[in-house]
Amino acid sequence: MDLKRAEIIADGLVQGVGFRYFVYKNATRLGLKGYVKNLYTGEVYTIVEGPAYLIEELYKNIKIGPVHADVKNCTIKWSEAKNEFSRFEIGF
Repeated sequence: MDLKRAEIIADGLVQGVGFRYFVYKNATRLGLKGYVKNLYTGEVYTIVEGPAYLIEELYKNIKIGPVHADVKNCTIKWSEAKNEFSRFEIGF
């Protein structure tokens, strides 16, 4: 299976609205590995590894976000998987 790695940054009203838990729930459901954390800039940073089509699905979910979030901008940067994660977790 062709595994990819993606760095996703979501900007807007994405902190204090359950965003990290939302990403965690979706990534875990999709069987992806990596982590999500808040950045001091007010953005939410996700690094994820898995099949590209599953990462695409997670990216679509992140662009929408949980009910109280307001995602203004979302970027994704692709690279080759490094297999450094054993599961998906919420970082602090």
